[in-house]
Amino acid sequence: MGEVNPSCILSEEHRPKHVITEGEGIPLIDLSPITNREGLSSDPNKAVEDLAAKIGEACRTWGFFTVINHGVPLGIRRRIMEVAREFFALPVEEKKKVSRADHNTAGFHNDEHSKDFKDWKEVYDFYVNDGMLMPASHELDDPEIVPWFTPWPENLPEFRETCEEYGRACEKLFFNLLELVSLSLGLPQKRLHGYFENQASFARLNYYPPCPKPELVLGTGGHKDPSALTVLAQEDVEGLDVLRKSDGAWVRVKPVPDSFVINVGDVLQVWSNDLYESVEHRAEVKAETERYSIPIFFHPSHDVTMKPLDELVDEQSPAKYPEYKAGKWLNLRMYNNYKKHGFYMRMTDYKVAA
Repeated sequence: MGEVNPSCILSEEHRPKHVITEGEGIPLIDLSPITNREGLSSDPNKAVEDLAAKIGEACRTWGFFTVINHGVPLGIRRRIMEVAREFFALPVEEKKKVSRADHNTAGFHNDEHSKDFKDWKEVYDFYVNDGMLMPASHELDDPEIVPWFTPWPENLPEFRETCEEYGRACEKLFFNLLELVSLSLGLPQKRLHGYFENQASFARLNYYPPCPKPELVLGTGGHKDPSALTVLAQEDVEGLDVLRKSDGAWVRVKPVPDSFVINVGDVLQVWSNDLYESVEHRAEVKAETERYSIPIFFHPSHDVTMKPLDELVDEQSPAKYPEYKAGKWLNLRMYNNYKKHGFYMRMTDYKVAA
């Protein structure tokens, strides 16, 4: 990736500029009230209620927040970064042996598009629930359901074990966060658990190589996540920008050692009936420094119906979204991301007309 591929060069309006790097950033939230107790109890105390309120405020105002004292062992968090480096250091021919396919989105790829521009990155995706069931296509009239499996590299003996262990560790964090989100919406803490019994969640190892013209490209272009929540690990190299809701400015997310960045995705935006919003974000690249990040996109089971939760809908706040199958939505977003279609898929495109 020493030369700038013309398909990566952004139009002037999408180029990375005017980023705020000083001042107030996304909220920092300490999860020790729950991690010290190994999770939430069935009867939340004042500390947990306060924590849920902080998360609710972060979801409303930013759609993003950073968590510390999260309970994910630091050893596995560091090992997943190590195996990511080992994988992306392989020759391209080796990486392509585990390439993604049109019918199965896990594996290696370097041809993702954001808003019809090719991203400056390499990626390896794996499923948290390997063998998960998904629609065979995004077409609404196609009823076929198929299993999706991760193609694992054979020449990295600890790679699969590390990825699977990391997925399980982050899954515990996710369910703790999901309960806090439920409480913040005034719902029972396990209200949303059932939607993830056969979850369609997937993790992504991102590698952003140095770029000779970083001002012309983006590692990942501006986008919103299709998930309910995304749990992101990043190192100390900056690059993540968030579109601030209050004024539309791009704000840099400062890396906090051993933390995770959490963001609201499309599914939670629909469930909350727009109380919480999936916010646009992007990843910049550097001229001389490589960057790695690892998000896990926690997504409900394919057969879950996405719609505003009944408890959050009334005459004053009618449902803003029609019903849509979660698996079809994820499949549609995947379809939109890997080909040049001339349009960018957004959840708000499906809002009910006021």
